Amino acid sequence: MLLIVVGISIYYFTNGQVKKEKPISYNKDIRPLLSDRCFSCHGPDVNKMKAGLRLDKPEVAFAELVKNKGHYAIVPWNPEKSELIKRIESNDPHVVMPQPESHLAKLTLAEVEIFKRWIKEGAKYEKHWSFVAPIKTALPKIENEDWAKNEIDYFIAEKMEEKGLTPNKIAEKETLIKRAYIDLNGLPPTYAELQNWKNNNAPNWYSQLMEQLIKRPAYGEKMSILWLDLARYSDSYGYQDDNIRTQWPWRDWVINAFNKNLHYDEFLTQQIAGDLIPNSNKETILATAFWRNHKYTEEGGVIEEEYRVTNNIDKTRTYGKAILGVTIECAQCHDHKYDPFSAKDYYQLYGFFNRSKEKGYEGDVSVSTPAKTPKLFITVADRQNILKYINTKDTNKLEVSVMGDTNRPTYLLSRGRYDAPTTLVQPTALESIMPFDSTKYERNRLGLAKWTINKKNPLTARVFVNFIWQDIFGKGLVKTSGDFGLQGELPTHPELLDWLAVDFMSHNWDIKYLVTKIMSSATYMQSGIISKQHLEKDPENNYYARSSRIRLKAELIRDWILSTSGILNPTIGGPSVKPYQPKGVWESTTSGRGQLAAYKQDHGEALYRRGMYTFIKLTAPPPSMMLFDASNRDQCEAKRSATNTPLQALNMLNDPTVLEASRVLAQKLSAEKISVDEKINKAFELILIRKPKSSEASKLISYYENQEAFFKANKVLALKTLSTGEYKNAVNNNNQQETAALMKLCLLLYNLEETITKS
Repeated sequence: MLLIVVGISIYYFTNGQVKKEKPISYNKDIRPLLSDRCFSCHGPDVNKMKAGLRLDKPEVAFAELVKNKGHYAIVPWNPEKSELIKRIESNDPHVVMPQPESHLAKLTLAEVEIFKRWIKEGAKYEKHWSFVAPIKTALPKIENEDWAKNEIDYFIAEKMEEKGLTPNKIAEKETLIKRAYIDLNGLPPTYAELQNWKNNNAPNWYSQLMEQLIKRPAYGEKMSILWLDLARYSDSYGYQDDNIRTQWPWRDWVINAFNKNLHYDEFLTQQIAGDLIPNSNKETILATAFWRNHKYTEEGGVIEEEYRVTNNIDKTRTYGKAILGVTIECAQCHDHKYDPFSAKDYYQLYGFFNRSKEKGYEGDVSVSTPAKTPKLFITVADRQNILKYINTKDTNKLEVSVMGDTNRPTYLLSRGRYDAPTTLVQPTALESIMPFDSTKYERNRLGLAKWTINKKNPLTARVFVNFIWQDIFGKGLVKTSGDFGLQGELPTHPELLDWLAVDFMSHNWDIKYLVTKIMSSATYMQSGIISKQHLEKDPENNYYARSSRIRLKAELIRDWILSTSGILNPTIGGPSVKPYQPKGVWESTTSGRGQLAAYKQDHGEALYRRGMYTFIKLTAPPPSMMLFDASNRDQCEAKRSATNTPLQALNMLNDPTVLEASRVLAQKLSAEKISVDEKINKAFELILIRKPKSSEASKLISYYENQEAFFKANKVLALKTLSTGEYKNAVNNNNQQETAALMKLCLLLYNLEETITKS
């Protein structure tokens, strides 16, 4: 390859062609380096600024150095005269930047060359990509047009072709069926449904499948899990006493909102300011319980104002992370070190929530109530009329903590201390993102809601589209889904993210439309087969040349097991339940006071509810779900971790729910008038949503025969094995040894990695 330099442009001659090298991008190439190595001393936080130099602002970076007259940090088109280059190239510990005592890594030779090229090209600054309104660019030209099923695939194919990757073929039919059921309902198909879809040979069978699944009530349950994490939903108050609260009617509101396809702009507006909108009612007021899911202290001796401020700080952080995808909390005590948010900006945003009538303390656990001021009381009449989706047999009034405003002034708090007010500020949204016109927007949460859903807001649609992409593909187009700021990762496909955001808004923020669009793409429908090419060129699958292996969320693992065994209680909504749990876990974290002092397990149908209805006590979250990386819900969580530990396997082998489901399924199969081989094949197909290969079937038959022989020699153990769990089997099983052996086989199938993964 021959390099040719003409002016500030760089060309290279390779394979008989001359191509112009792309110019250095400030957003893609320079800003990440500045943010990592320089902004802690020369960034937005003026209180930490050294030598009077800010490298985030060109007017300062290009100006004469305050402490070194006649010199300039950056001289556009002239890297040799730029002090920045001299400092990052130096080996002198007294001169080099970053300074050794900062413990930041010295720039590599390649990184220094990037800076040199950028300056040589004119040192062009750009506004941070996520703070610029998205635009819907034309679809890129691609070679493999026949592969694309919709617009998404053009953007994906463009990147694949750049990287020399080719997409996988469409996945097997059973794989697509399983994948669609998981992503739209979080539940498996019944055996009859599976056979029906496998035998459906219509050209549009997959569209038919999505259309059916997205209309089921289970869709709202599945979609709500993501939002419950963002909204930090739980069933207790947290802190030491950690008593019970009743926010679950809001959870029913969320499920219903997704099921009736409440468009995202309205979904946000009602939750942000449902009490302030014209013609508000109990339904829109209930939506504002979103803000009140934070922890609440009931410990005696606390300072009421301290916790009132703490609660509003939580609301501010949640708004920033869940809705705008920014780390606004970093500006609580000082100007943000990386993003253009000052402490004043923070408290102006905080001011919207500081107007709440909420109290920081309403008495200790001895006078605890299931909701805190301001409260919404929901009567039987309300549930029969406007709030029909709230599910409870209780005829008493329900209490939910909601929002309600008063005229409280807001002050900038020095170092974030509740007792150190300084300057009076007015409620104002983050103007570095988009101006807040006080003649257009009220200075209350309704004004904030209008500002948030304005189609010119560069973040709202992008952030939500990215959350949905993350939910479906396991990671977002922006991997740091809760941080679109300067420290966040750049999008792998920026044009696609913007196209989806604009398309989403132009279709009136229709969530079902967005989900269907993504799941209709060839990108989504690919098989998960991993080739040598994939591993060499894209081991993390950042360019989507295959389907990633994604484990089910913790709640859905439980759902899959209960549903395939036939014991799932499909009731939608209602109060949370307490299934099997190891002894002592709950009590080890309690103060011994209040209604939740001891764990009282539920019985009957309540034992078999979906995982999303499992009671979440903040100080002792459900241990089996925690093992599979469920959110502990003590704060807004934008992305769950994904770990693999021996404890997960230990849990799946010994969890009473898994053992019970294995026993019930085995009893049902044992009672069927089919051969043992057919029973094994049916169990496999029920659980894994495909038929076993011949090699798999032979191994399973061998395993079953070994287990049956063992139980025939140990009949007492067969009876003991089949006594697992409280679920009563209505089927009369005469052959206990066969049933016990089938139970062990079902347990084995539940413990296969494929069972709890999408591909």
